[in-house]
Amino acid sequence: MTIKIPPVLRPAVGGERQITAGGSTVGEVLDGLYSQHPSVQAQLQAEDGSLHRFVNLYLNDEDLRTLEWLDTPVSDSGTLTILPAMAGGAR
Repeated sequence: MTIKIPPVLRPAVGGERQITAGGSTVGEVLDGLYSQHPSVQAQLQAEDGSLHRFVNLYLNDEDLRTLEWLDTPVSDSGTLTILPAMAGGAR
């Protein structure tokens, strides 16, 4: 499965825009990403192992919150997009 990496996380994955990881669920795919690039895990997960609430995940452009979240089944041809929420800005 292809994982699209947002610009803010690219330094943690050697500048890559996309990473390939295997697994049968979104959670397993993320575990594959973490095993390849351990520093990403601290940026996405809280100490209790849950994803930070500002992390948005999309499987083939569909919000995982409307599916089975990390238990959502995936296929090798799918695309997982990680989008950390952004806040702030100039007034």
